Amino acid sequence: MTVTIGLVSDAPVLVLGLGNLLLLDDAAGLRLLEDLSRDSKYAEEDVEFVDGGTQGLALLGYLNDRKAIIILDAVGLGAAPGTVHLLDSDEVAALGGRRATTSHEGNALELLATARLFWEDPPRITLVGIEPGQIATGIGLTPAVEAAIPQALAMARKVLAEMVQAYVPCHTR
Repeated sequence: MTVTIGLVSDAPVLVLGLGNLLLLDDAAGLRLLEDLSRDSKYAEEDVEFVDGGTQGLALLGYLNDRKAIIILDAVGLGAAPGTVHLLDSDEVAALGGRRATTSHEGNALELLATARLFWEDPPRITLVGIEPGQIATGIGLTPAVEAAIPQALAMARKVLAEMVQAYVPCHTR
């Protein structure tokens, strides 16, 4: 499975990884995206994997006309480093446009809050994130965040399978 950068498909399910590889734990979302896309069994016309890096609000176009979206990111909600967060559409909406605690121009919550202004029929959204321990110049994840990768990846795989089952025509019953 290839990870898209710069091209938008019409796949009903979007998996969007956010983060900066040069800022330690801020790379958690990109690491999850890499692992999830590598072992994905889904066709490119069903699921699009996008490395959103730190593009912030420039990613709005990728959210258009989706049935379901998974966002993978470092998510600072004040929990212990390495805590895995799984937030559904309502929980994400309840958090509103919290200011970024990561390095992005706009974090996942800000991106989704802006997108909501344009959606008539919002997609199902799930945010899978890992609480960062350290956002500072450096390459690699801190031990607590590295240890959380398998749990977050398992959650992302489960959510992706549910989304494909529900929103991809050839997988519905």
